[in-house]
Amino acid sequence: MAAKKWSEEAWSLGEPIYKAITRLPFVRELAAGTLSRERFLFYLRQDAMYVDNYIRVLAHVASRLPETAMVEDFLRFALDGVMVEQALHKSYLGEEGLAGATPTAVNLLYMDHETSLGLAPVEVEAAGILPCFWVYQKVGESILANAAKDNPYYHWIETYGDPAFEASTRRAIEICDTLAGRASEETRRKMTSAYLRSTRMEQMFWESAYRLDEMLPY
Repeated sequence: MAAKKWSEEAWSLGEPIYKAITRLPFVRELAAGTLSRERFLFYLRQDAMYVDNYIRVLAHVASRLPETAMVEDFLRFALDGVMVEQALHKSYLGEEGLAGATPTAVNLLYMDHETSLGLAPVEVEAAGILPCFWVYQKVGESILANAAKDNPYYHWIETYGDPAFEASTRRAIEICDTLAGRASEETRRKMTSAYLRSTRMEQMFWESAYRLDEMLPY
Protein backbone atom coordinates (compact mmCIF):
# COMPACT_ATOMS: atom_id res chain seq x y z
CA MET A 1 0.00 0.00 0.00
CA ALA A 2 1.34 3.41 -0.97
CA ALA A 3 2.25 5.71 1.90
CA LYS A 4 -0.12 8.56 2.57
CA LYS A 5 0.81 11.94 1.20
CA TRP A 6 1.73 14.52 3.81
CA SER A 7 -1.37 16.54 2.89
CA GLU A 8 -3.66 13.55 3.49
CA GLU A 9 -2.22 13.03 6.96
CA ALA A 10 -2.40 16.75 7.75
CA TRP A 11 -6.02 17.06 6.59
CA SER A 12 -7.04 13.98 8.58
CA LEU A 13 -5.55 15.43 11.76
CA GLY A 14 -7.07 18.85 11.16
CA GLU A 15 -10.48 17.71 9.94
CA PRO A 16 -12.15 17.92 13.39
CA ILE A 17 -11.20 21.61 13.48
CA TYR A 18 -12.56 22.11 9.97
CA LYS A 19 -15.86 20.48 10.96
CA ALA A 20 -16.04 22.68 14.05
CA ILE A 21 -15.56 25.75 11.85
CA THR A 22 -18.51 24.79 9.62
CA ARG A 23 -20.70 24.73 12.74
CA LEU A 24 -19.68 28.17 13.99
CA PRO A 25 -22.48 30.78 14.28
CA PHE A 26 -20.61 33.16 11.95
CA VAL A 27 -20.33 30.56 9.19
CA ARG A 28 -23.89 29.26 9.59
CA GLU A 29 -25.40 32.75 9.65
CA LEU A 30 -23.30 33.89 6.69
CA ALA A 31 -24.66 30.96 4.67
CA ALA A 32 -28.22 31.71 5.81
CA GLY A 33 -27.91 35.42 5.06
CA THR A 34 -28.83 36.30 8.64
CA LEU A 35 -25.38 37.48 9.75
CA SER A 36 -25.52 41.07 10.95
CA ARG A 37 -23.88 43.61 8.67
CA GLU A 38 -21.89 44.86 11.65
CA ARG A 39 -20.29 41.45 12.10
CA PHE A 40 -19.73 41.01 8.36
CA LEU A 41 -17.94 44.35 7.98
CA PHE A 42 -15.95 43.75 11.15
CA TYR A 43 -14.78 40.45 9.66
CA LEU A 44 -13.89 42.11 6.33
CA ARG A 45 -11.76 44.76 8.01
CA GLN A 46 -9.87 42.15 9.97
CA ASP A 47 -9.53 39.93 6.90
CA ALA A 48 -8.21 42.82 4.81
CA MET A 49 -5.49 43.49 7.38
CA TYR A 50 -4.66 39.79 7.48
CA VAL A 51 -4.46 39.54 3.68
CA ASP A 52 -2.14 42.54 3.50
CA ASN A 53 0.31 40.63 5.69
CA TYR A 54 -0.37 37.33 3.92
CA ILE A 55 0.77 38.78 0.59
CA ARG A 56 4.18 39.43 2.12
CA VAL A 57 4.35 35.96 3.63
CA LEU A 58 3.55 34.38 0.26
CA ALA A 59 6.29 36.44 -1.38
CA HIS A 60 8.73 35.38 1.33
CA VAL A 61 7.89 31.71 0.78
CA ALA A 62 8.41 32.24 -2.96
CA SER A 63 11.87 33.67 -2.38
CA ARG A 64 12.94 30.48 -0.58
CA LEU A 65 11.46 27.73 -2.74
CA PRO A 66 13.88 25.41 -4.55
CA GLU A 67 12.29 25.30 -8.01
CA THR A 68 11.51 28.12 -10.42
CA ALA A 69 8.00 26.79 -11.12
CA MET A 70 7.23 26.84 -7.39
CA VAL A 71 8.56 30.38 -7.08
CA GLU A 72 6.40 31.52 -10.00
CA ASP A 73 3.31 29.88 -8.51
CA PHE A 74 3.69 31.51 -5.10
CA LEU A 75 4.34 34.90 -6.64
CA ARG A 76 1.19 34.42 -8.72
CA PHE A 77 -0.75 33.54 -5.58
CA ALA A 78 0.35 36.84 -4.08
CA LEU A 79 -0.18 38.99 -7.17
CA ASP A 80 -3.41 37.52 -8.54
CA GLY A 81 -5.64 35.60 -6.17
CA VAL A 82 -5.03 37.74 -3.12
CA MET A 83 -5.39 40.96 -5.09
CA VAL A 84 -8.82 39.82 -6.23
CA GLU A 85 -9.82 39.42 -2.59
CA GLN A 86 -8.51 42.90 -1.82
CA ALA A 87 -10.70 44.31 -4.59
CA LEU A 88 -13.71 42.61 -3.00
CA HIS A 89 -12.82 44.13 0.35
CA LYS A 90 -12.77 47.58 -1.25
CA SER A 91 -16.12 46.99 -2.95
CA TYR A 92 -17.74 46.34 0.43
CA LEU A 93 -15.75 48.66 2.66
CA GLY A 94 -15.75 51.64 0.31
CA GLU A 95 -13.06 54.28 -0.11
CA GLU A 96 -12.50 54.68 3.62
CA GLY A 97 -11.46 51.04 3.73
CA LEU A 98 -9.46 50.38 6.87
CA ALA A 99 -9.34 53.95 8.13
CA GLY A 100 -9.01 53.79 11.90
CA ALA A 101 -9.10 49.99 12.03
CA THR A 102 -6.60 48.05 14.12
CA PRO A 103 -6.16 44.29 14.48
CA THR A 104 -7.78 42.18 17.14
CA ALA A 105 -5.56 40.09 19.38
CA VAL A 106 -6.50 36.96 17.42
CA ASN A 107 -5.69 38.59 14.09
CA LEU A 108 -2.36 39.88 15.37
CA LEU A 109 -1.54 36.46 16.78
CA TYR A 110 -2.30 34.79 13.43
CA MET A 111 -0.26 37.30 11.45
CA ASP A 112 2.67 37.05 13.86
CA HIS A 113 2.51 33.26 13.74
CA GLU A 114 2.74 33.18 9.94
CA THR A 115 5.47 35.81 9.85
CA SER A 116 7.51 33.94 12.46
CA LEU A 117 7.46 30.82 10.26
CA GLY A 118 9.89 32.65 8.01
CA LEU A 119 12.59 31.64 10.50
CA ALA A 120 11.73 27.96 10.06
CA PRO A 121 12.65 25.76 7.09
CA VAL A 122 10.74 26.73 3.96
CA GLU A 123 8.83 23.42 4.09
CA VAL A 124 7.41 24.44 7.46
CA GLU A 125 6.62 27.99 6.33
CA ALA A 126 4.75 26.68 3.26
CA ALA A 127 2.77 24.21 5.38
CA GLY A 128 1.86 26.92 7.87
CA ILE A 129 0.25 29.13 5.24
CA LEU A 130 -1.67 26.27 3.61
CA PRO A 131 -4.82 26.45 5.80
CA CYS A 132 -5.55 29.94 4.50
CA PHE A 133 -5.90 28.30 1.09
CA TRP A 134 -7.30 24.90 1.92
CA VAL A 135 -9.46 25.33 5.01
CA TYR A 136 -10.80 28.66 3.73
CA GLN A 137 -11.69 27.09 0.39
CA LYS A 138 -13.38 24.07 1.97
CA VAL A 139 -15.36 26.21 4.41
CA GLY A 140 -16.30 28.42 1.47
CA GLU A 141 -17.56 25.45 -0.51
CA SER A 142 -19.77 24.52 2.42
CA ILE A 143 -21.14 28.06 2.66
CA LEU A 144 -21.73 28.29 -1.08
CA ALA A 145 -23.57 24.98 -1.13
CA ASN A 146 -26.00 26.25 1.50
CA ALA A 147 -26.45 29.87 0.39
CA ALA A 148 -29.46 31.09 -1.57
CA LYS A 149 -28.91 33.60 -4.37
CA ASP A 150 -31.01 36.19 -2.54
CA ASN A 151 -28.51 36.05 0.31
CA PRO A 152 -27.30 39.66 0.87
CA TYR A 153 -23.72 38.38 0.96
CA TYR A 154 -23.99 36.19 -2.13
CA HIS A 155 -21.55 38.27 -4.21
CA TRP A 156 -18.93 37.63 -1.55
CA ILE A 157 -19.91 33.99 -1.07
CA GLU A 158 -19.78 33.07 -4.75
CA THR A 159 -16.06 33.92 -4.88
CA TYR A 160 -15.54 30.71 -2.90
CA GLY A 161 -16.55 28.80 -6.00
CA ASP A 162 -13.96 30.50 -8.21
CA PRO A 163 -12.22 27.73 -10.23
CA ALA A 164 -8.98 29.76 -10.18
CA PHE A 165 -8.93 29.74 -6.38
CA GLU A 166 -9.59 26.02 -6.32
CA ALA A 167 -6.73 25.47 -8.79
CA SER A 168 -4.39 27.61 -6.70
CA THR A 169 -5.34 25.63 -3.61
CA ARG A 170 -4.60 22.34 -5.36
CA ARG A 171 -1.23 23.66 -6.52
CA ALA A 172 -0.30 24.90 -3.03
CA ILE A 173 -1.14 21.43 -1.64
CA GLU A 174 0.91 19.80 -4.38
CA ILE A 175 3.93 21.98 -3.61
CA CYS A 176 3.69 21.14 0.09
CA ASP A 177 3.52 17.43 -0.74
CA THR A 178 6.59 17.73 -2.95
CA LEU A 179 8.52 19.53 -0.24
CA ALA A 180 7.40 17.00 2.38
CA GLY A 181 8.45 14.12 0.14
CA ARG A 182 12.03 15.41 0.15
CA ALA A 183 12.10 16.36 3.84
CA SER A 184 13.24 14.52 6.93
CA GLU A 185 10.70 13.01 9.32
CA GLU A 186 11.48 15.78 11.80
CA THR A 187 10.73 18.47 9.21
CA ARG A 188 7.50 16.70 8.21
CA ARG A 189 6.47 16.67 11.86
CA LYS A 190 7.13 20.41 12.10
CA MET A 191 5.16 20.96 8.89
CA THR A 192 2.16 19.19 10.41
CA SER A 193 2.46 21.16 13.65
CA ALA A 194 2.55 24.47 11.76
CA TYR A 195 -0.40 23.41 9.60
CA LEU A 196 -2.53 22.43 12.60
CA ARG A 197 -1.69 25.61 14.51
CA SER A 198 -2.75 27.73 11.53
CA THR A 199 -5.91 25.65 11.12
CA ARG A 200 -6.83 26.36 14.73
CA MET A 201 -6.19 30.05 14.14
CA GLU A 202 -8.58 29.96 11.19
CA GLN A 203 -11.23 28.81 13.67
CA MET A 204 -10.26 31.50 16.17
CA PHE A 205 -10.46 34.17 13.44
CA TRP A 206 -14.10 33.33 12.61
CA GLU A 207 -15.00 33.15 16.30
CA SER A 208 -13.33 36.48 17.02
CA ALA A 209 -15.26 38.20 14.24
CA TYR A 210 -18.58 36.93 15.54
CA ARG A 211 -17.78 38.20 19.03
CA LEU A 212 -16.79 41.60 17.60
CA ASP A 213 -13.64 41.34 19.67
CA GLU A 214 -12.28 44.68 20.75
CA MET A 215 -9.48 45.82 18.48
CA LEU A 216 -6.08 46.43 19.96
CA PRO A 217 -5.39 50.10 20.79
CA TYR A 218 -2.31 50.36 18.55
